[in-house]
Amino acid sequence: GVVTSADDGLSIPGVSVIVKGTTIGTTTDFDGNYSLNVPEGEKTLVFSFVGMTTQEVEITSATLNVVMESETIGMDEVVVTAIGIKRSEKSLGYAATSVKGDDITKAAPTNALEGIQGKVAGVSISSASGSPGASSKVILRGYSSITGSNQPLYVVDGTPVDNRRQGENSSTRSTDFGNNANDINPDNIESVTILKGASATALYGSRAANGVIMITTKSGKAGKMKVNYTGSFELSTL
Repeated sequence: GVVTSADDGLSIPGVSVIVKGTTIGTTTDFDGNYSLNVPEGEKTLVFSFVGMTTQEVEITSATLNVVMESETIGMDEVVVTAIGIKRSEKSLGYAATSVKGDDITKAAPTNALEGIQGKVAGVSISSASGSPGASSKVILRGYSSITGSNQPLYVVDGTPVDNRRQGENSSTRSTDFGNNANDINPDNIESVTILKGASATALYGSRAANGVIMITTKSGKAGKMKVNYTGSFELSTL
C-alpha cells in the first residue's frame, strides 16, 4: 500500500508500519510505499510517524492505502518577562494574566484599556472624568494607598511609559486630555500581560508596587503582505 498526508496529499517516507501486538514491521520508502508479510490471524496494522496521529487500521484487503493526519500538540501558555525572555506562565513566581490582541479589538474599543475591561479578574477600569477622551483609571487588586497613586506601571515593548494624566489643574479650571495609554492603537497590540503579584516589583522596582501592564505590539512576520483597514468615529455631547 501507500501512505499519504491528509494536509497536501503527498506521500510520506519513513512511516513505521507494524503488525499490532508484534515486532513485525517495516517503513515506507521514498515514495510512501510499503510491503509487509502479515502472519495469519493478525488483523490490524499500526501506522506511526513524527508529527502525525498514530493510526490503527484493520486489514481488509491485500492493498491497504492509508491517509495520515497532522497531530495537534498543545503547548503551555507563555508570557514575556521584563527583559524580553519568554517563559511558561506556570514557572513564574507571580500572577500573570494575558489577553490576546484579537480579543481586545473584538468590541471595537476606542482605546486599548477599554479593550481589556471585563476580561481580567481583579482589574477595575474606569474613566477619570466624564469629558470626551478623558484619561483611564486602572486599579489592580484594589486600592493600596489613600493619598498616593494607585496606578500600575505601563511597559510597552519592554520600555516603561509615563502614563500620567495630560491636562491642566488650577483653582478655576481642570482639563483632562487623556493619558499616554489612550494613544496606543488597539489594532497594533499583539498581547497585553498584567502582572498583579507583589513579587512582580522585583522586575521593575518600586514603580511596579501597584502591578504592571505589559503591552507587546505587533511586528513584521514572514509571508504575504496583508493590509487591514478599520475605521470608526465617536461623538460625545456635553
